[in-house]
Amino acid sequence: MIKITKDDFSVDEVLNEIRSNGMGCVVTFVGVVRDNSKGRPVERIEIQVYEEMALKQLQAIREEAIDKFSVDEIAILHRYGSLKVSDKIMMIAVGAGHRAEAFNACRYVIDTIKERVPIWKKEITPDGDFWVEEKRDERH
Repeated sequence: MIKITKDDFSVDEVLNEIRSNGMGCVVTFVGVVRDNSKGRPVERIEIQVYEEMALKQLQAIREEAIDKFSVDEIAILHRYGSLKVSDKIMMIAVGAGHRAEAFNACRYVIDTIKERVPIWKKEITPDGDFWVEEKRDERH
């Protein structure tokens, strides 16, 4: 499952869609809008996406991770538009027979998304608007 949407999503619905009887685990990552960044308060973020290219890259990343880590299924959802503090931005769910492969695949997916997918974030703060420039080797 790959989805880019303005709409909020249900974590439970995603989990129900990817689960199968052969899986021993589902590892999830849910990114949310935080209320601060680099010492500044954040009121909201605006996310822009080149949707056609982003969908192609997300599908390629999904397929790479399934092959590389031998996991059963991966769902990737990413929102765009104006999002307020605590809103969900994205979700990655990886179903696998074993947790090590699922965790490794999930980390690979999020790191590779930040490197390759044409999605841009602008933080709206009381001090002005700031485009987010991701550091490619950043680990949070």
